[in-house]
Amino acid sequence: MSWRDIAAGVRREIRVYRLVLADKRTPWFCRILLGAAVAYLLSPVDFIPDFIPILGHLDDLVVVPLLVMVALILIPSDVIDDCRRKATAEI
Repeated sequence: MSWRDIAAGVRREIRVYRLVLADKRTPWFCRILLGAAVAYLLSPVDFIPDFIPILGHLDDLVVVPLLVMVALILIPSDVIDDCRRKATAEI
């Protein structure tokens, strides 16, 4: 698997999450979880400051995927499947 394949997969997943957030069938609390994941990733405020070697970035690698994973578990699978099909069709 090349870096281009990985980058393409990340772009596709971002499209899927954007479509999931815009879908009316997505529960409100899942929208909050996905929004919190994006906000935490972009926010300069972390549980562990980034200037602490290794641990500073480790919290980003744990908190963000955890929030996304919980949100995706709670979102109905038909919504995610529809959004994945739409994201694939956009490419």
